[in-house]
Amino acid sequence: MPSLQGSLPPELADNVIRLYRECLRRAKYIGQKKHNTGLLVNMVRQQFKMHKNETDPEKIQKLKDDAARGLINHMLYESEQITGRSFSKSK
Repeated sequence: MPSLQGSLPPELADNVIRLYRECLRRAKYIGQKKHNTGLLVNMVRQQFKMHKNETDPEKIQKLKDDAARGLINHMLYESEQITGRSFSKSK
């Protein structure tokens, strides 16, 4: 993501790149189980590419939070499937 590194402060660009890589890893993991790896990886790439020129720190933080929330939600879902224990607050 060279364009990101040029337009953002180095510490913010590094965080975004790490988040991007983790989202791609998770998409590949889910895709292997559901047999749609290409579709999921392309969706992640598309979302990051759509916002690659964003320079507003508040908007970048919101986008990062949204991506991290998605990763956490999936990890909780996987954990529920493995343990049989529900982490959600549904009745």
